[in-house]
Amino acid sequence: MSDTKAIRIGTAPDSWGVWYPEHPRQIPWQRFLDEVQKAGYTWIELGPYGYLPTDPAQLRDELDARGLKVSAGTVFTGFHKGDEQWQRAWDQAVQVAGLTAAVGGEHIVVIPDMWRSDLDGTAVEPRTLTPEQWDKLAAGQERLGKALLEEYGVKQQFHSHADSHVGTYTEVVRLLDLTDPQYLNLCLDTGHFAYYGGDNLRLIGERPGRIGYLHLKQIDPDYRFEVLKNDIPFADSASRVMVEPPAGEPQFAPIIEAVAALDPEIFAIVEQDMPGVDIDLPLGIATRTHQHIFSCTRAARAN
Repeated sequence: MSDTKAIRIGTAPDSWGVWYPEHPRQIPWQRFLDEVQKAGYTWIELGPYGYLPTDPAQLRDELDARGLKVSAGTVFTGFHKGDEQWQRAWDQAVQVAGLTAAVGGEHIVVIPDMWRSDLDGTAVEPRTLTPEQWDKLAAGQERLGKALLEEYGVKQQFHSHADSHVGTYTEVVRLLDLTDPQYLNLCLDTGHFAYYGGDNLRLIGERPGRIGYLHLKQIDPDYRFEVLKNDIPFADSASRVMVEPPAGEPQFAPIIEAVAALDPEIFAIVEQDMPGVDIDLPLGIATRTHQHIFSCTRAARAN
């Protein structure tokens, strides 16, 4: 019998093109849950709050009927902008963390505000933060992580992101150095980190205690440079730069195995950004991705 450590693999509404609570082109939530089950996954994220049912009893019934479980919810923050951002973040946390904890979820993935609008691609802020803004960002995230843990028993996992102020290797490490690992660790998104040239395995090796969660995605390494050179907004390039595995980078197996060796209770959630996708396409991609992951490594498990 193998003693290989394995981490839990799941998926998310994002892999079905869901970016908003409601949108006429998005897949209905009932069909999403049905297709997650058909594709072979057990674990999911909530996605944008309001997409899945927000009544805990109803959501539990829908999940139980399909043998599904929730790993995390998602909150968006902009603490670098000032103290007034606390209430915005906490209002979301009360809803998202409350629902996540009520259905057994363990984590809150926190995504920072973008410096560029995801609606029209215009720059709404400078691309880099001042030292004072870095301090505000770190203090706000740390306060949020402490409150999430104390009030709801869930852990904050910070998600670096394309077109945000925390995207490069240096920026990610700077945030880690400014925060307490008791209250903030990383949702290491393999695609977003690679988008700015980040080496996922290097970060895992250098900061093993700060890896709390994974998002699995791959990028087209050639098109990534076209995007960066020509300053194309991520929202406009997402569905092309984030490609179906195993066609892109980084390879999943070494990352999954490295993280499994750290902690087999960490989640690895497939998140292939496909905004506006034809709703008939994701099931096939999700199924093939599931098959790829479980065929390329023994360090993956369904439950």
